[in-house]
Amino acid sequence: MSVSLVILAAGLGSRMNSDRPKVLHPVGGAPLLAHAMRAGDTLEPERVVVVAGHGAEAVAKAARAENPEVLIAHQAEQRGTAHAVAQARAALEGFGGDAVVLYGDTPFVSGETLTAMREARARHAVVVLGFEASDPGRYGRLVMAGDSLERIVEFKDASEDERAITLCNSGVVCADTSVLFELIDGVGDENAAGEFYLTDIVAIARQKGLSVGVVRCDEAETLGINTRAELAAAESAFQARKRAEALEDGVTLIAPETIFFSLDTFIGRDAVVGPNVVFGPGVTVESDAVIRAFCHLEGCHVSRGASVGPFARLRPDAYLAEHTHVGNFVEIKNANIDEGAKINHLTYIGDADVGERTNVGAGTITCNYDGVFKHRTVIGKDVFVGSNTMLVAPVRVGDEAMTGSGSVITADVEAGALALGRARQVVKPGLARSLMARLKARKAETKKSEG
Repeated sequence: MSVSLVILAAGLGSRMNSDRPKVLHPVGGAPLLAHAMRAGDTLEPERVVVVAGHGAEAVAKAARAENPEVLIAHQAEQRGTAHAVAQARAALEGFGGDAVVLYGDTPFVSGETLTAMREARARHAVVVLGFEASDPGRYGRLVMAGDSLERIVEFKDASEDERAITLCNSGVVCADTSVLFELIDGVGDENAAGEFYLTDIVAIARQKGLSVGVVRCDEAETLGINTRAELAAAESAFQARKRAEALEDGVTLIAPETIFFSLDTFIGRDAVVGPNVVFGPGVTVESDAVIRAFCHLEGCHVSRGASVGPFARLRPDAYLAEHTHVGNFVEIKNANIDEGAKINHLTYIGDADVGERTNVGAGTITCNYDGVFKHRTVIGKDVFVGSNTMLVAPVRVGDEAMTGSGSVITADVEAGALALGRARQVVKPGLARSLMARLKARKAETKKSEG
């Protein structure tokens, strides 16, 4: 049976003390909303509806960046979770499968858990996700009768016996789409907040003689983000999980607690990552690559057997082919570095192509920006770029060419040629000694006059 997702992302998140919509605060370099959407992707949904409210335009943009086919429903006035789900009705018009309700500020519900909920739908009309809480606090309690959920009791309405229940409500729900909206139509707002609560559908379903079941998950999956402190705790939990996954997948992490991943970081087996490395969004590191200490990578690809760092920065659209070497204090952006090339010291390569086995000397810069436009530098294979060469783009250096150290290259260099672009050296014998003597004498006179 097909499935759709309804992801609630309309909340202001006032406790975050932020102008940014709550679901757009990042964990692992990606908005909370993206985490929820990716978890739901494991169900291969036919439709995905994000219900936006506060900051709807920004939320919609982030949702479409994750899934261009996402449907956006608008909740102009936030009147509770059932009211929010109801806004997705038009987007799901004519859809005959199940609907799973997720929350944009609850990033860690796993694909395995959602799959278990879909499987439980074979036995129940409505399935609720619950968890055993170590400290139930003010969570809603799930009151069970054997395999069936009798009702959800909010803490403030619970008896002492009900408050002793540790099985709590996550808010995640799975039901047939038409049944879900039928139940929501029966939800009222006769409560202190005057809101329509999705939890009320359990009692309504029972009144209609429908079976309601519970799937249990680990409490960590239900972590909701409402404050900056909870956001920091979520980041810590995410990083711990990603580090454990990397180690399990055969990646060597020299000091795991100092390495930071993004949601989409991919690292192949037998890769080695040194201490204090940060992976921004969009990074792929192939097997047997080495990322040394204190590197920052974002939006880049590091191929098999390549070596990066220490203290290197790879910016978006940097592509390192196999067995390349990028060393200390090297920055690469929007550049293709072909197999076996070496860029080992104190160099900036931006908007460039560097050919196979080329060696780029220390202090080299591709001068790619004229203040308005970016221009490209193309360096052929087996080139030797002398230290402190300035390559003023657009410019091409042919195969097996050389540039002299300290050169400023402003014109194309043909294959096999040596290019020198520097002022002629002039030597004045003895002038250094006499000049230094005069300067020291002047300094002595200044001190004497001041004394």
